[in-house]
Amino acid sequence: MVFDFVEGGAGRELAVARNQNRFDEILLQPRVLEDVSARSLSTRFLNDNFDVPFGIAPMGMCNLVHHNADKIMCEVARTKNLPFCVSSASSTNLETVRNDTGVNSWFQLYMGNSLEHYMSLINRAKKAGYQTLVLTVDVPQVSRRTRDLRNGFKVPFKIGLRQFIDFAMHPSWSVSKILHGTPRPENYDGYEGVKFDRYASRAGLNWELLSQLRDTWKGNLIVKGVTSPSDAQKIVSYGVDAIYVSNHGGRQLDSVPAAIDLLPIIRDTVGLEFPIIFDSGIRGGEDVLKALALGANFVMLGRPVLHAMSAGGKKGLTSLFDAVSEDISVGLAQLGLNTIQQINSNCIWPLSSHSGNSGQSDKTENWLISLPKKKEKA
Repeated sequence: MVFDFVEGGAGRELAVARNQNRFDEILLQPRVLEDVSARSLSTRFLNDNFDVPFGIAPMGMCNLVHHNADKIMCEVARTKNLPFCVSSASSTNLETVRNDTGVNSWFQLYMGNSLEHYMSLINRAKKAGYQTLVLTVDVPQVSRRTRDLRNGFKVPFKIGLRQFIDFAMHPSWSVSKILHGTPRPENYDGYEGVKFDRYASRAGLNWELLSQLRDTWKGNLIVKGVTSPSDAQKIVSYGVDAIYVSNHGGRQLDSVPAAIDLLPIIRDTVGLEFPIIFDSGIRGGEDVLKALALGANFVMLGRPVLHAMSAGGKKGLTSLFDAVSEDISVGLAQLGLNTIQQINSNCIWPLSSHSGNSGQSDKTENWLISLPKKKEKA
């Protein structure tokens, strides 16, 4: 049931598959006879310097996959010099994460019915020293996720016969939870009358609250879950520092377009200079390159992080990030590039399908492309 919680999505899970399938259809254009001996993956995003162009996406209750998952992500993020965005529903309180991760920690905020509680979380994040706040806006109501319903997955756990059998068939996981305790959303501890409810409505979040949050939070403010170009344009006008293009990994709306198809359209809408983060469907280094070529400035990984820790703890996560980094570096070499900053839409095949305003210089990145369509049968 924990695997299904991580891997599952909304409805028939078509959006989850669509995210990955569209990445498979996007092709890169190799270049030759370029000196690529001085390659670097270092990336500057929102005035912070990172060693790689990717980080860890916000995910709740990560200690379900490994008893020490949050601490592992903190340690690896600090060692690898990449950002770790801790969720409001994390298994470890935000103060501990900030202390263990340092300046590489971001805080993700869900705003729900208890405005007082969420304002308290914002104040705690300020006091703890967070400089970047990520507001998730694409979960007005948690979607129906068939796997969780079938498994009877709830937080906190309610153990019936089905769950007991499931846990008994996975003794290593079960023993770990017995020894270390069942994880809980610690950021909700200590609030009288406030309990974590995964299915609580967040439909009250609106433009006025975004404006108030912008006035309240003086650090970096990122809005996550943007898929509409018109929404993106309006969000920019509210003075946010970056937009986070994501369809929640296909976990919210089964009929949503693949996030990677929306990315270049939103890039074209907000312009070349506005910072954009991307997730949804990223599974390896070449996917990172494709997202960067189609308009992202930075990329976040979700499910692969949880699977890596589930399989191998800290060693598993370190191995994953090493593999992704190596694939990005090798990919740069194949593209004839030395730096992340050189990536643009010319890295995508076919070059002839690029669209844009006539008269652009060769050095101008043109993000909006039209991917080749499948030939129809005669």
